[in-house]
Amino acid sequence: MYEHVVLPGETLWGISENYRVPFQTLVNANLIANPDLLFVGQRIIIPGLPNPVTIPYSINVSISNRTLTLFQNDIMIKTYPIAVGRILHETPLGDYVIINKAPNPGGPFGTMWMSLSKKHYGIHGTNDPSSIGRAVSRGCIRMFNHDVEELASIVPIGTRVRIR
Repeated sequence: MYEHVVLPGETLWGISENYRVPFQTLVNANLIANPDLLFVGQRIIIPGLPNPVTIPYSINVSISNRTLTLFQNDIMIKTYPIAVGRILHETPLGDYVIINKAPNPGGPFGTMWMSLSKKHYGIHGTNDPSSIGRAVSRGCIRMFNHDVEELASIVPIGTRVRIR
């Protein structure tokens, strides 16, 4: 099972939304008597997500370099060019996991969408390949369609994503 570590300002409702897990499911899985009382550092089990230590892959995103690097067992496998968030819509820094995948989401999301454990953010393709390498998104990580399809075929749900 995946465990989320509560950060300052987080609520159980917000955690529920970020992981797309029903609120009551989190309450029940964690035997929480009072959902309004969370503390920083508390571990919250997220049902349905694997323990990330069982997954050999991880992803590091460098906003300044506009690159996404795939690692397997801490060995760099490949680096991809990306687009990141623009001013007022910056890509959120932090540690996340991939919680689902949706092929062919259409529109500006290209041929693949991978949701991150932060509501409204993901790694996806694009219908505008000229945007790659620039700060133009609404905070998501854009990739060339062939790159995001390759990445999605390699990494499973639960893969750790570190954005710096």
